[in-house]
Amino acid sequence: MSKLPGDVLLGPVLTEKALAMHKDGKYAFYVDAKANKVDIKRAVEELFNVKVVDVHTLKVRGKQKRRGYHIYRTPDKKKAIVTLAPGQHIELIEGM
Repeated sequence: MSKLPGDVLLGPVLTEKALAMHKDGKYAFYVDAKANKVDIKRAVEELFNVKVVDVHTLKVRGKQKRRGYHIYRTPDKKKAIVTLAPGQHIELIEGM
């Protein structure tokens, strides 16, 4: 069963390192933990009307935090780094 593009992509990663990758045509997104590379590629192509060349995924473990004597973990996330075809870019993220 294929997922809707809005269910696969949760949001862009807006760190300094992620924004520096834009000049190479790479964009980072937080994605659904159960999404695979094919789902991610299809979602980015459908939402932004671009041609995706490559998709790399990685899992980001949650950090351990403490408040007083209570220790807890933030939730784990899945991140995808999407490489676009030469000459293409995503304008919504470029302006941020």
